[in-house]
Amino acid sequence: MAWDEKEVDQTLAEVMKRASTDAEFRSLALRDAAGAIGKINPAPMPPGLKIRFVDNEGANRTFVLPDLTAPEGELSDAELEQVAGGLFDRCGSSNSGVNTNNAAG
Repeated sequence: MAWDEKEVDQTLAEVMKRASTDAEFRSLALRDAAGAIGKINPAPMPPGLKIRFVDNEGANRTFVLPDLTAPEGELSDAELEQVAGGLFDRCGSSNSGVNTNNAAG
C-alpha cells in the first residue's frame, strides 16, 4: 500500500524520536536512511521518495534547488507545443481557436 503524506510525516517523526535516544539507531539513520525507516515502518517507501538524515553539526543548512527552467527568453518544449501552428482545413480557416473573421456575426 502506498504511503500518504500523513504516514510519511508519522514515520519520519518516529525516526527522529528514536534517533534522539538510541545511539545505534541514530548511526543507522545517518548511514542508511531507508534501513532506519524500514525498522519503523516495514511498508516499502514510495517510489521516488529520497530521504537523508544528517547530524546536527551547527549551522549547516540544506536547500532544495528549484526545477531547471529554460534560460530567459527561450521557450520550453511544453511552451513550444502550445504555440505551434494550428491545423488548417481546405478553406484556410485556422483551428487554433482564434477568430480571424472580421465579418459581423
